[in-house]
Amino acid sequence: MSSENDVKEKAQAAMDQTDRKGQFKQMVLWFGALIVGGILGWCNIPMLNDAFNFVATVFTRLFQFVAVPTIALAVITTLSSLGAKKETGRIFSHAVVYTLLTTFAAAAVGLALFIFIAPENLPADVIGAGVADVPDKLGKLSYYDHFLSVIPNNILQPFIAGNVLSVLLIAFAVGLGLAFMPKSENTEMLLKVINGLQELLFTLIKGIVWALPVGILAFAGQLAAQIEAGVIVGSLGKYVAVVMGGNFIQFFIILPIFLLIRGLNPLNVFKKMAPALAVALFTKSSAATLPVTMASAEDNLKVNKKVSRFVLPICTTINMNGCAAFILVTSLFVMQNAGFELGMGTMLTWLFVAVFAAVGNAGVPMGCYFLTLSLMSSMGAPLGIMGIILPIYTIIDMIETAENVWSDSCVCAMTDNDLKGTLD
Repeated sequence: MSSENDVKEKAQAAMDQTDRKGQFKQMVLWFGALIVGGILGWCNIPMLNDAFNFVATVFTRLFQFVAVPTIALAVITTLSSLGAKKETGRIFSHAVVYTLLTTFAAAAVGLALFIFIAPENLPADVIGAGVADVPDKLGKLSYYDHFLSVIPNNILQPFIAGNVLSVLLIAFAVGLGLAFMPKSENTEMLLKVINGLQELLFTLIKGIVWALPVGILAFAGQLAAQIEAGVIVGSLGKYVAVVMGGNFIQFFIILPIFLLIRGLNPLNVFKKMAPALAVALFTKSSAATLPVTMASAEDNLKVNKKVSRFVLPICTTINMNGCAAFILVTSLFVMQNAGFELGMGTMLTWLFVAVFAAVGNAGVPMGCYFLTLSLMSSMGAPLGIMGIILPIYTIIDMIETAENVWSDSCVCAMTDNDLKGTLD
């Protein structure tokens, strides 16, 4: 018996060593693609730039193609198998608690920096000129309209439009419906079809991840060419320092502290989730990044699939650390320029508004910008500042999305660590 155990231990050790070697080679390949792409993009060769744009568009469309079905199928299969079991409540409660803690922490860091750095008001003529850059239809949206758009009125439209929150609501309803349905031959057949579709989807995702270095090369080249050409220029000084500084503090200090408190090694988690962070940086969409986030969590971090396939889709829609900080700081900056009185009570109130607004935001490109614009529009604040922010929001959105996915990864890792040994 002991010799059999020795063989198993040696086999497991060999497999672990092979996994580590494979992950190291993968990391070298990704970072190599990032550096080479950046250099080639900086050369600003028109033919190469066209090729980068084409490949980056192809990968973006592929991510979008698998993202929405991934959210729906992951939540449906997990809820249908867990149902009303205690496991469901434990996983969900851990995910929500960690989400709220990290999101409040991100908003608090943003508020502290806003008070400490104290951005000054912009000249009135600059704000007036910025109005022209605000898209007309966005200025007329209200937060009420945003909330109402989440409630689906048919089953296909949310999938066609890529409305992540609506898809999540449908998936919750179907998953719980399957869990509570009387067991029958039809139910079993339906579950087999859904599980089969999920297996097919994850096979497609592995193929995309395998080809990811090509995508990273193209994304890096595309971004470097835009910067070199002067497309992404300008800043608002202290305001940008507050937003970016808050993101970096949350990314490199606050979230690692959360991991350390729960007994996890932040560097290990970061290294194994790096593919998802790279994709998030360039796609600027945590929803589009979800397939890679789930693959990295399950294949690299070895998270229990019951946890990853339930927590990550939920976190993609409610765990918005970067968004909460952006909404808070930008709202305060806009209101300050509009002459609103910003006492400590007002700022703390807006901290809660920002957190809960971020929780209801969809993980799509520029989602935080649209939501902040809606909030400011409903308050009658001057929207010209939002037009001034728009040209630099590309960079802000990249950093925010990477931070959101890093936070999703941390919440998933902490939940898995807390529940290790208690799930089947």
